[in-house]
Amino acid sequence: MRAIRLREPKSFEIIDIPEPERPGPGQVLVRTHCMGICGTDYSGYMGKMPFFSYPRIPGHELGVEVLDVGEGVTNVQPGDRCSVEPYMNCGHCFACRKGNGNCCDSLNVIGVMVDGGLREQFLIRADKLHTSRQLSYEQLALVETLAIGCHACDRGAPTKGDQVLIIGAGPIGLATLEFTRLTGATITVMDMVPSRLQFVRETYGIQHTVLFKGDGSEADEIQAITGGDKYFVVTDATGNKHSMSGAMQYVAHTGSLVYVGITTEEISFKHPTLHKPEMTIKGSRNALPSDFSRIIKLIENATINTDPWITHRTKFDSVIQEFESFTRPESGVIKAVIEV
Repeated sequence: MRAIRLREPKSFEIIDIPEPERPGPGQVLVRTHCMGICGTDYSGYMGKMPFFSYPRIPGHELGVEVLDVGEGVTNVQPGDRCSVEPYMNCGHCFACRKGNGNCCDSLNVIGVMVDGGLREQFLIRADKLHTSRQLSYEQLALVETLAIGCHACDRGAPTKGDQVLIIGAGPIGLATLEFTRLTGATITVMDMVPSRLQFVRETYGIQHTVLFKGDGSEADEIQAITGGDKYFVVTDATGNKHSMSGAMQYVAHTGSLVYVGITTEEISFKHPTLHKPEMTIKGSRNALPSDFSRIIKLIENATINTDPWITHRTKFDSVIQEFESFTRPESGVIKAVIEV
């Protein structure tokens, strides 16, 4: 059986691996149909993802088909189409006991810490599958990305009328935007790539966008947009240490800053920047099972339209030659999907 493995940063290889065994108790055998390429995959490819280990078969944004089920599995059956919740949590640590398996003390994310779905078939826990009779495999592969944004929005918890700034209009920033707009908040998006800002204006009708130039002009624009109040919620989805260190300057008094992007480098700021406005800083990691169920319903009832998301597609046999091009902003990639 074929798989694609990232042997080390910037070095993919096609390998042959054994066929999976029959599923054991609580397990399901699935076939991968579609894999979304995520910022985590790009960071792993570039060697900049702190949780990524090598060699690794990537793939955690997945649309899969159930082939066989093990003893005791009742939530899915052969033929079901599913989205994969890729967070393999222990169920026993403090975080899991509190209902936060997304940040389990011994969490293994498939495609990051353990092998993922960029292979024909694999075994997975049955409780990590979320079914839909209506959605395509491509749509199901988008659910995990959307779940990251859903959780990030919930961490910031904006309400109707709040001023919200989303920094970074890549897939995770756009996913955060999808759920922030459902709260009724007033949204501004900042990015350094003009085409991304054009995308959010045309696709989501966002009136306020700020092109980051790094010359300080952003602060003046934000003053004008917010009437000097700044933003009650700022979500940084860049994973860039400079952006993450500077994001505090945009937060209103008593507001919150949510870090959903990840960096391996240090973030620094002067303490008064945090203390004076009584700011709250939060991390946002992965997502919760309920997020997956919610998102599937929102796509099924057309509250979320996934059509604009997928801008690039590639076949399994073309991944190695095309992957690096997807990492370049000038490619115009919003979301690339691999047909496995």
